[in-house]
Amino acid sequence: MLSISESRNNTKVINIGGVNIGGGNPVAIQSMTNTKTEDVSATISQILELEKAGCDIIRCAVPSMEAAKALKEIKKSIHIPLVADIHFDYRLAISAIENGADKIRINPGNIGDKDKVKAVVMAAKEKNIPIRIGVNSGSLEKEIIAEYGKVTAEGLVKSALLKVKMIEDIGYDNLVISIKSSDVLMCIKAHEIIAKKTNYPLHVGITESGTVLSGNIKSAIGLGNILYQGIGDTIRVSLTGNPVEEIYSAKLILKTLGLRKGGITVVSCPTCGRTQIDLIGLASKVEEMVKDIDTDRDIKIAVMGCVVNGPGEAREADIGIAGGKGEGLLIKKGKIIKKVSESELLDVLMKELNANFFH
Repeated sequence: MLSISESRNNTKVINIGGVNIGGGNPVAIQSMTNTKTEDVSATISQILELEKAGCDIIRCAVPSMEAAKALKEIKKSIHIPLVADIHFDYRLAISAIENGADKIRINPGNIGDKDKVKAVVMAAKEKNIPIRIGVNSGSLEKEIIAEYGKVTAEGLVKSALLKVKMIEDIGYDNLVISIKSSDVLMCIKAHEIIAKKTNYPLHVGITESGTVLSGNIKSAIGLGNILYQGIGDTIRVSLTGNPVEEIYSAKLILKTLGLRKGGITVVSCPTCGRTQIDLIGLASKVEEMVKDIDTDRDIKIAVMGCVVNGPGEAREADIGIAGGKGEGLLIKKGKIIKKVSESELLDVLMKELNANFFH
C-alpha cells in the first residue's frame, strides 16, 4: 500500500484562488459560513474569525441573486479563497462567477438541463475557476438508487463520475469531486472506490454529522480513515454549531495524522482519585489560552493531575504543569523547574511559553 503522502501525490493539482490542492500539496481546511450571505458585514466578520482560527478556504451559500452579488463586496475584505455554493438555479452560479467566486460548488443533477449546465461550465471556463461537483447520499438520483436497491457507496461514486463525464464532455476538467454521506462507513468505502477511478482532487467530509460532540467523533473516525489511506485533498468537519469549531477540529485531525506541521498540542491525563487540583478546568483553560496561537514549531504542552506521575508522564512534552493540593509544578522536558500556587499555574505557563518558544 502507498504511504499516507505518496497516494495523495497522484491527484491532479487544482488552484483555488491562489491555494493549490492535490498533487501532494498540504490538505486544505474548509468551512462554510452560516450567516446570511446577503448580510455582507456579518459574513465578512465570520470569515475573518475563521481565517484567524486557520481556515484555508471558505464557502458561502448563494440562494439568491442578492447573495451572488454580495460576493463581490465580501471578497474585498477577506484573505482566503471564496467558494460559492449553488443549488437549483444555474443563473446564480453564473452571477457568482461574475462577482468573483474563486470556485463554485454545484450538483449538475439539480442545476437544470444540459444546456444550463453547459452555460455554467462555459462561464467557469472563461474565468478558469474550478467547479466542485458535489454528490450527497441524500440527493442521489432515483435511477441509481433503483439500480443498487438503496443508497450505496458504489452508487455515490457512479453518480459523481457520471457528472464528471458530463462536464468533461463540455470540454472542461478544472474539477474537484465531493461525495458525502452521513453514514461514516459508507463514506469511507465510497472514497476508497473513487480514489482508484479518478485522479481529480477530492474534498472530504462526513455530511450532517451532528452536534459538536457527535460530529467530531464521526468526523474523526471517517476523515481519519480516509486521510490515513492517502485520500483527500481538502476537508471540512461539518458541525451543527459555530463553524470556528470546525477549524479547530480539522487542524487537530490533520496534526494527529502527521499531515499538518506546527502548532500547539495539549495533552492531559484523565482524572483519578489522586487528583487534588481542578484538572478539568485547568486543561480546558490551557486549550483555550493557546488555541489561536499560530506557530511553525511543533509544541506539546502536558497538563497532568498529580505530582506522583506528572513529571514522568510529561517527559515527552516540551513543557507542562502537574497539579498538587492547591499548588503545582512547572515541568520542562520531564524536569521540574519550579513549584507555584494553583492560582499562578496558568500565568507561569504562559510566561514560560512566551520566553522560550515565541521570542
